[in-house]
Amino acid sequence: MKLEISNHALQKMQDHAEADYPNECCGFFYGREGDIRQVRIARRVDNAKEGDQRRRFQIDPQDYRKAEQYAVDHDLDLLGVYHSHPDHPAEPSEHDRKVAMPWFSYIIISVGDGAVAGVRSWRLNDHRQFEEEPTEVKEFKQKTET
Repeated sequence: MKLEISNHALQKMQDHAEADYPNECCGFFYGREGDIRQVRIARRVDNAKEGDQRRRFQIDPQDYRKAEQYAVDHDLDLLGVYHSHPDHPAEPSEHDRKVAMPWFSYIIISVGDGAVAGVRSWRLNDHRQFEEEPTEVKEFKQKTET
């Protein structure tokens, strides 16, 4: 499935990744699900990982509940999770695979020396292996932020 990301949502994710460097950042993204997933909004959450956050992120269960409620309240689909990989490629780790949910897209932002170096999106297949999603940045005509 193709993923279309609004420039505004992508910029928010990238700004978050650069601001939290050298630690991993994380957040959710929302939009519309159909033949194409359209990402319109990105919302950051705090990395709840105890200890070293340079190689891991964790999302508090409360933040998941809030994300689901936000989607309901704003008539949006919760499409996935984004996170950064400081000084590593925008490719999922084995840990990422183990904790991933099959219905979500996972946008990974590579940050090198404090600047975004790449952005890629991934989704689990039926064998619980990640496959890269084709991604396109777009400017949507409808409002992209609530």
